[in-house]
Order: sequence, then structure tokens, then C-alpha cells
Amino acid sequence: MAEAVAEDEADDPVREAGEAAARLRERYDELRRIESRIDGYGRDRVEAAADAYRRANRILDRYEEDAVGSGDFESYVRFRGEFGDAVDVDDDLPAAEAFEAADEAVDKRRLSDEDFATAREALEPAGEFVDLLEAYDDAVDDYRAGRKAAKEARKRLESRLEELREVADMADADLDADLDRLRGPIDSYDEAVMEAFREFFNSASAREVFGFLDRADATPFVDVDVPPTDLAEYVETHAAGEEPPATLLEYADYTNSKLDHYVDDPGALRTAVAVHRTYLERLDGEPLTLDWPPKPGDELAYEIDELVPLVGRIADDDAVATLRSVRELARTDEYERLRRAAEVRHALDDGDLALIERGEADERLAEAERTRSIVGDVLSETERE
Repeated sequence: MAEAVAEDEADDPVREAGEAAARLRERYDELRRIESRIDGYGRDRVEAAADAYRRANRILDRYEEDAVGSGDFESYVRFRGEFGDAVDVDDDLPAAEAFEAADEAVDKRRLSDEDFATAREALEPAGEFVDLLEAYDDAVDDYRAGRKAAKEARKRLESRLEELREVADMADADLDADLDRLRGPIDSYDEAVMEAFREFFNSASAREVFGFLDRADATPFVDVDVPPTDLAEYVETHAAGEEPPATLLEYADYTNSKLDHYVDDPGALRTAVAVHRTYLERLDGEPLTLDWPPKPGDELAYEIDELVPLVGRIADDDAVATLRSVRELARTDEYERLRRAAEVRHALDDGDLALIERGEADERLAEAERTRSIVGDVLSETERE
């Protein structure tokens, strides 16, 4: 169980929601920090400096090969004109000195590769504003992803809260109760009645089986599928109805020539039986079994009162005796304690059962409610237009 608890905690919506809220807060704060830097310069001025930096570097890349040394003089003239325009920025633009220094690096009659390298190096302070805008875009993407993740985590937390409320409501169960006292006889009875019905289906006549189903359907606590009308009429009015249902299913697979040796009207059998093959194949003793977790004591006792005469027709005395022993237990004061433990163990996984066993259900619920409140606050406080 310790391993199951560890796995549950590794995928814990409470923890995940708290961590998602913390990440959202961090991403929001980082975005605001970058925005504050940009606002300190003025967004328009930062974007202008970044645009000038990009233009200047594109021109350097385009003309470096043709404008150096004793190369194409026309290229040199175009380069000087375009580059001069690119670095001609307002004096109050951030890193204005960088553009001026870059211009001075290439303000020569003859240019070398080193001059172009010097110009690029001079522009580097302005490149920081390109990095700043890229960091802003990344921060916006991270913030949006963090907000989406926090909302999804809150939704999972809401679902987990409902589960934890149920766990807390079940904390009264006595998980140390010896369920074998109840589960043992119920399993033994269920297995016996399923086998008894299989034998009944294979050996009793279809008329007898259908009559049994009709009697079972008349009892409020036994929910069986009654035979379809046309199939019931065929079984009642034809000699083949004296054969077991399992045999009728075999007949339905025979060829007409072979079937002539077994029934007086092969067409009627095919029409009645083949059409309802699925119904017959699905017939079993499941409606005669007892539920797990079992019903409340009074309800279970009434159900067994109805089952005893029915089961007595198809099962042996041991199965009926086991059924009666369950009824006796259902009428004791201890039964509800056992049933409650069975109900809780059936409803909860190992992790939630461990919360009850450790007495931590209420504490875990309170922690989840606090986390939900924190996530809601963070989502509200980090909302942007």
C-alpha cells in the first residue's frame, strides 16, 4: 500500500495545482519585470532601437563582400548611403552612441573586413534591445501557458475536492472489520448459483427454464430478462420446447435436412430461435447473485426471502443454506459495520483508503480547499487585459 500511496502523491491534483499557481506567479512577475524595463525606456524607443539595429546588421551582411578593399566602388557608395541612413537615429534613442560609433567605424575611403567587424561590435549595445523584445515575447508566451496550466490544474483540483469530500464522509468506516465474514459466503453463494443455472440451462426443458424466468420476474428484487413473446410462444406450442435451451441453440446451427430429423417444423424453429440467439446466449444466473458491496440489511434480507424459493428449484441444499446464512448475518447489529467497510473499500482506491487509515482525510480536504483558494487568488491577481 505504501507504493500505491507514493504513486498517488506523484500524480496529486492538490500538489499540481499549488505548483501551477506558483509557476504562474513566477512567470507573471518575470513578464512584469521585463515590461518595467521596456516602459523605463519607452516601448516606441526600444522598438525603434531594435529596428535600427536589425537594419544596420542586414546592410553590413549584404555589402561586406563587395564594399571592402578595392572592390566595387558603386557598392561602396550604396553601402555608405544605406548604412548612414540606418544608423541615423535620434540622439535620445537608447544606445544612440552605439549607432554613432558604428557609423564612425566604416566612415573611411577604403574599408576592410576588420572595419565591418568593428561596426558590428559597436552595435552590440543596441542589440540588447532586440534581446529585450524577444525576452518579452517569450515571457508573454510563458505567462499565457502558465495561466492555461493553472486553470486546467484548478479544474482537476475541483474534481479532486469532490472526491476528498466523499473520502471525508466515509472516514467513519471501520477498515479493520473482517470482511471475509461477509464476502466469503456471498462469493460462495454467487459461484454456486451461477453454476446451478448453467446446469439448469443445459439440462432442463426450455419450457421449464422460461417458466422459472417468469416466476423470477414476478419478484421485485430479482431482475431477469423474460423471454421474447414469439420465442416463448414457440417453446410453449412446439414439441421442441421440451428440449433444453442449449439444445435449441444447437438446432439453430443445423442444416434444414439435418434439422428435419429433430423437429417437426424447421422453419418455425429458425424463425423463433435463430432470431433470438443473442438472448439465449446471454442467459445466465447473474440476476440471482448478490451484489457487492451488499445492500442495506433490511433490503438484503427481503431480497434473500425472494431468492430462497427460486434458488431452491435449481441449486443444491448447500447453496440455499449459504444464502440463508447471509440473511441471518444481514439481520445482526454487526452487519452494517461490515457493509459500510465493504462499501468504502469498494468505492476508494488504495491512496484514499490510506488517508482514512492514517486519520488524514479531513486534513487532506482542508489542504485541498486552501490550495483552491490560493490558485483562485493567483489567477485573479495575475489577470491581464
